[in-house]
Amino acid sequence: MNDTLIIGVAGGSGSGKTTFASRLQDLIGPENCGVVGQDSYYIDQSNRFDHDGGSVNFDHPNSLDFNLMGEHLSYIKQGQDIEIPIYDFATHSRKEETLLFTPKRIVFVDGILIFSQDPVLAQLDHKLFIDCPEDLRFSRRLNRDVKERGRTPEGVQNQFLKQVKPMHDEFVEPSKNHACDIVTVDDFDEKLKKWADLISQKFL
Repeated sequence: MNDTLIIGVAGGSGSGKTTFASRLQDLIGPENCGVVGQDSYYIDQSNRFDHDGGSVNFDHPNSLDFNLMGEHLSYIKQGQDIEIPIYDFATHSRKEETLLFTPKRIVFVDGILIFSQDPVLAQLDHKLFIDCPEDLRFSRRLNRDVKERGRTPEGVQNQFLKQVKPMHDEFVEPSKNHACDIVTVDDFDEKLKKWADLISQKFL
């Protein structure tokens, strides 16, 4: 019987969910855990992408292959290796090469929509939601997209108002109800230590 524990870390774009998952990995040790990110499962958008902040809604569930993601998580629970897709945000296409992922005792899954999609939700043993004010999430996303993804500030702002915020309100925020623990800006470090200690003591 495989004993891999899968923990979902969800929250709005720029909430700090990826940081939370990666810091947990550092505290527990990369030899004990791995991270699978929702962003790897974007569907190729190269034929539809028109311009920065344009018509392609990257925050809608239809832009991602959640069936494949759920299938991969089920393979992980069976102790099987998976080939994670690699999405190129510069060309908005899925690369031909993949990333080999070997299951660890603990696997963190992070993404804005993972609690709203049944194929993924069904594979999660614990669910943590990072709750963060909208103004802070926008500030973080603006900084990340301009510096790391070659976006323009205007495009980022336009996308946030027309797509990110509406999708957050429709899909992300309601999915918070599935969480077993809510992490806020004020108790971020406290909850980080809590879960690192809990996982280390009970599951390793």
